[in-house]
Amino acid sequence: MSGTLNPARIAALLGLLVLGALTAVAGWLVVDLWFPGGLVLALLALLGLFLAGRLVIGTGLGVGAPVLGWFLIYVVLGVPRAEGDFLLTSSGTGMYAYLLGGTVLAVICATLRGPVGRPVSAGRPGR
Repeated sequence: MSGTLNPARIAALLGLLVLGALTAVAGWLVVDLWFPGGLVLALLALLGLFLAGRLVIGTGLGVGAPVLGWFLIYVVLGVPRAEGDFLLTSSGTGMYAYLLGGTVLAVICATLRGPVGRPVSAGRPGR
C-alpha cells in the first residue's frame, strides 16, 4: 500500500490515529493498575500497533499516525485540569517509562528497513 495518498490510504492513516489514541488510554490504565507487568503489556501493545502501521502503510508514515494519536492522548491525560487534579494519576516512574519506552519503540519502528522486493539471504551479505 505504499505510494501516493489516496482515499484508502488516508482512511487507513486515520484508523491508525484512532487506534493510537485508544492504545494510549488503555496503556495509561494498565500501567497504573499492574505496574511491572502492565508496563510491559502496554509497551508490547504499542510495539504491535507501530509495526502493524509500518507494514500496512509501507513507510514511516504508518508509524507516525498511531504515534501522533498516542502522544496527544498521553499529553491530554497528563495535564492537570482546572480543578488542580489530574484526569488519571501520572505519578511514579511507570508513566515516564511508558513515555520513554513508547518513544523508543516509535523511533525503532519508523526507521526499520526491510527487504526491497527481494528475499533476504543469510549466505549473501546485503548491498
